[in-house]
Amino acid sequence: MDLQVYFKKIRAVEESLKDPSAVVVSLETQDGGREGVRTEVPRRIAARMIVEGAARLATADEAREFREQNADAKRQVDQIAAASRMQFTVISPTELRKLKGSAQPGKD
Repeated sequence: MDLQVYFKKIRAVEESLKDPSAVVVSLETQDGGREGVRTEVPRRIAARMIVEGAARLATADEAREFREQNADAKRQVDQIAAASRMQFTVISPTELRKLKGSAQPGKD
């Protein structure tokens, strides 16, 4: 394999990618690579994977769907994290009555 040609191909594919990161879909490889796994990687890595035949560039619909799934997953994780930070205070019935009594306006 001619390394100059290899790196020239990588640079050409990298230049064709517009965004700083790209969504790629893995292809089945002889060394055990699974087909259909989507991931977002920097342009340079995406170009290398495409040239080596380990992945293909995702279509616009595949990329949109992948990013939506990631956004949904992040929202769920954020909600779980927020719920774990919620604090509770346990008070006795006497303290509760005092709080309720001080919250009601006094009778004149």
